[in-house]
Amino acid sequence: MPAPLLLDRLLQIADLFQRDMAREYEGTALSPARMAVLWTVHHAGPSPQHAIAEALDVTPRNITALVDALEGAGFVERLPHPTDRRTRLVGLTADGVSVMSRTTREHEALNATLLDAVDEADRQRVEAGLAAIAERLSAMVAEASASASTSASASASASATERTT
Repeated sequence: MPAPLLLDRLLQIADLFQRDMAREYEGTALSPARMAVLWTVHHAGPSPQHAIAEALDVTPRNITALVDALEGAGFVERLPHPTDRRTRLVGLTADGVSVMSRTTREHEALNATLLDAVDEADRQRVEAGLAAIAERLSAMVAEASASASTSASASASASATERTT
């Protein structure tokens, strides 16, 4: 039987993280998508919904539903923008800050536990290798997305040209 490829291991790790998150959020008002919103606001501070949607690469409508659910669960609140009356900001409530503080501590502990699995002499190389893989994959995804957008635009232009001729 051939040894697993690096990609196989990365997919295994991704699956394990997904299962762990599902277990962690079971019976709560949280989900991976809702946590992504909380992480974004936690790191950026109170933000307009359109900025959160852009950061997460989802539609504004999707963010509205996520923020509505998080607001209903008491994790975020909509706040007035200090200079633009038309814009509302999404900020963490005290419960949201508490969840993010606990989650940050849990991430730090899990990070330490996972790194303990790697020989101390190899940790810096492992971290550098994973960073390089993440950068390469990010670039590949961005390139594929740009290519798909270009193809979709070309198709739309061709269809419009056919309709007008």
